Amino acid sequence: MRCLIIMLALFASAARAEDAKPFNPADYPPGVQKAVRFANEECASQDGGPVMFAPDTVRKVDLTGDGREDYVVDFQDTKCGDRETTYCGTGGCVMKILVTLPDGSVREVFDGYVLRYKIMAPSVKRGAARTVRFDLHGSFCGGFGPQACSKTKAITATPFAFKQP
Repeated sequence: MRCLIIMLALFASAARAEDAKPFNPADYPPGVQKAVRFANEECASQDGGPVMFAPDTVRKVDLTGDGREDYVVDFQDTKCGDRETTYCGTGGCVMKILVTLPDGSVREVFDGYVLRYKIMAPSVKRGAARTVRFDLHGSFCGGFGPQACSKTKAITATPFAFKQP
């Protein structure tokens, strides 16, 4: 019985792996494609070779609470040839947040380096913006390097940035 359960689990995970389709920028609106082009331009400027995107480079989620899909573009697993530091460094990895406006266009509201992020559970209040917790380089909290530094932000259509004190 145990072998049967293990075989079913392996089969299910293999099926999910086959379902994961390769990343294709054309699957997203022009504003998101522009954000993704950054990776190609940055890699080309460093003579880094071909860019390899992870299947989950772009995450669709309603962040503003308006019922429209917004986008988190995370370059953490993006590779520029054999270079390790094109999109990531000691301050984290390049991340962009784009929100969809009522007219259907997409606006970039955040572009910065983030160590990690977590989209918090949605509010029980209908139509409320989602809050994101950002783990940042310690210098954004008056410290340095690996010191803990977390900031939270409710995502709206208004651009924002984190400033070092």
